[in-house]
Amino acid sequence: MNSKLFVALTASILMFMSLAACTTAVESTPTDIPIETQALEINTPTIAPTSTKQPVINTPTTAPQQTAPAQQTPLSVSFPLSEPGPYFIGNREIKLVDQARGGRAITVTIWYPALEETDADGHTIRRNAQADMSSAPYPLILTGPASGDSLFGSNMASHGFVLAIIRFSDMDYHSNWDFGVIDHPLDMLFALDQIAANPPEGLEGVINTDQTGVTGYSWDGFFSLVLSGVRIDPAYYQAHCANPPLIEPAMGADRYLAMTCSLADNWDEFTQHVVEKITSSSDGLWQPVTDERIRAVLPMAPDGAWLYGEQGLAAVDRPVLLIAPTNDEYIPYQVETKFIFENLGAPEKSMISFVDKTHMMIFDPPQADQLRHFAVAYFGYYLQGREDYKQYFSEEFVSQFPDLAWGFYSD
Repeated sequence: MNSKLFVALTASILMFMSLAACTTAVESTPTDIPIETQALEINTPTIAPTSTKQPVINTPTTAPQQTAPAQQTPLSVSFPLSEPGPYFIGNREIKLVDQARGGRAITVTIWYPALEETDADGHTIRRNAQADMSSAPYPLILTGPASGDSLFGSNMASHGFVLAIIRFSDMDYHSNWDFGVIDHPLDMLFALDQIAANPPEGLEGVINTDQTGVTGYSWDGFFSLVLSGVRIDPAYYQAHCANPPLIEPAMGADRYLAMTCSLADNWDEFTQHVVEKITSSSDGLWQPVTDERIRAVLPMAPDGAWLYGEQGLAAVDRPVLLIAPTNDEYIPYQVETKFIFENLGAPEKSMISFVDKTHMMIFDPPQADQLRHFAVAYFGYYLQGREDYKQYFSEEFVSQFPDLAWGFYSD
């Protein structure tokens, strides 16, 4: 969530994808080959849904809700769900235009279970491949490009999910907090709404938008936290920034304050930018930016604590698994991450700490494998009804590994 991080992210993305290719047999789409697109222009009378209705939490029972092909993962692998799943995969890209927000355009890359097909030269077809309907519809996972391209992509699809990577038209990964803290989660909700109402051609009946999860790392983790049901607390945030406590992350106290309090300097403009449907309040908190179809959320290395405060974080009303490195040089784990986790009001919440790891651990293949594993296990449990996956993100499982800790870690 800062300039140093995303300079490194941009510079390292190709290196990471090359390393990740050594750990998975599922082929990703080359970044230099364009994906065919389907342009859609949607006129919507309102903004994306921000329902406050209590979601129906899909707690698994003794039997999975859908039967996937038998697992082919070798049990000897420490993090088995980081390995490719039983499905072949395909991808396609669509473009959406939100006329209700001034013609705001986004691009969505969609990964999904597909049938194995080859072209005339014997090469496996990925782009616009025919969907595998054997266990459709598949739960939907929303994420951003920083996480979707380099981390989740094809692996989630191979395990029986549809992954939608939302590409924001105005994302500046080098910026401080800006209006994107609202705009980009709304982009994700708009994509969810349009995929549900107008399934992309060839994916009709493939995507179960009523069982949706959200995940992402860093900025994408921030957006995941937003969509969990948190509520902005304007009074708390402005008071925090007017008299900030001394917080000394490795990035430096001044840089941290500039990043996290940049919205406070333009608060009136920000309030005018956000629609009244969100800012209206009877209790001093803004309305949540979420949707009842989002059943579970997995924020990885998120920040945002001071924008929500205790009351805003307590408003979370669906399961949350928080993942964070303990030596994060940008988001102070012992202060901000702890504050987020302790104040989350989720009916079911858990946390996995990556001991002695930094924010940039996402580029380390072993840690990337672990993140992929936990994402498949968590969403498999909550969205697919895979009760057997609970063991793979449990305290007992996590405690086997010296570089992981269950819950908040204090050395």
